[in-house]
Amino acid sequence: MKYDYLIVGAGLYGATFARLATDAGKTCLVIDRREHIAGNCYTENVHGINVHKYGAHIFHTSNKEVWDFANRFAEFNRYTNTVVANYKGELYSLPFNMYTFNKMWGVITPAEARAKLDEQIADGFKENPENLEEQAISLIGKDIYEKLIKGYTEKQWGRKATELPGFIIKRLPVRLTYDNNYFNDKYQGIPIGGYTQWIANMLEGIEVRTGIDFLKNKELADEADKIIYTGTIDEFFGYSEGNLEYRSLRFETEYKEDCDNYQGNAVVNYTDAQTPFTRVIEHKHFEFGAGDGTVITHEYPATWKLGDEPYYAMNDAKNNDLYARYKAKADELGNVFFGGRLGKYKYFDMDDTIADAMEDFKSLNA
Repeated sequence: MKYDYLIVGAGLYGATFARLATDAGKTCLVIDRREHIAGNCYTENVHGINVHKYGAHIFHTSNKEVWDFANRFAEFNRYTNTVVANYKGELYSLPFNMYTFNKMWGVITPAEARAKLDEQIADGFKENPENLEEQAISLIGKDIYEKLIKGYTEKQWGRKATELPGFIIKRLPVRLTYDNNYFNDKYQGIPIGGYTQWIANMLEGIEVRTGIDFLKNKELADEADKIIYTGTIDEFFGYSEGNLEYRSLRFETEYKEDCDNYQGNAVVNYTDAQTPFTRVIEHKHFEFGAGDGTVITHEYPATWKLGDEPYYAMNDAKNNDLYARYKAKADELGNVFFGGRLGKYKYFDMDDTIADAMEDFKSLNA
């Protein structure tokens, strides 16, 4: 049997593309080098708690087509992402809203908050900010920058804010309301039963083989007319132009048998520079206290090297130029298409991943 598509990667992009292709009457083989499906949104059940093994994933979108597609494969709960920021024991609401401004400055009304923000911004405004620090202060002022942005961002990217490009923070959400919802999207939630089951339902009826590295089994290419490749594009080409750079993450996960509620919230960010981790995740709060005991994960940013898990593309000028050279090589291939955050060297939210797979499937089958 020859498949219409060999899909390399059983994560969200690959599973979405496989589902769309199968629904359109195409035959698909999906493979993944990991021993499990679901990519980085993989969840593992620990004592009745669905643990997000590769960092917290919250599905949110304003795209009705994407939301309807996602709900075909699971019922979503009503989880709303309300992040707490911990700065040296001081707790603030994220994103920046009236609770944040009240804690920071003691203001109560939106007019008072707006006046304080305008004062702070005017004090440090740069018409043409040259780095992330100048960009952030020009958008939100020095007080919030110093406590809630600077330390967290420098830990996340492993560089001083004055050495980071300003485009990383193109805009900062400011709400003059007492609304702690991190996202403004129309739809939001977590699939009941976890993301792994959600992806498994998406792949129902489709042949999936895990534990197979395509680059070590390239003969599999002969089994399909077209290849959808969702791994790193530079690795596919044997790093012939050099390797693209990423930031990585390290997780320390602990099951606490004798504790039912460790921090009272799913996500707490640690925004000071001295705390080595960026956030603590308490997984049971994604699904409203499910399970016995609790599971917490400390998330540490990490310098990436070849062989590490690539999480965030370093989309600076040097790496974007390098990606453009690989993209030119990819465009010369007749039957291989690169998709997803690694294939396109671009950060995608989950809903963006589904939307992008939808668009790519349409273009490849026009």
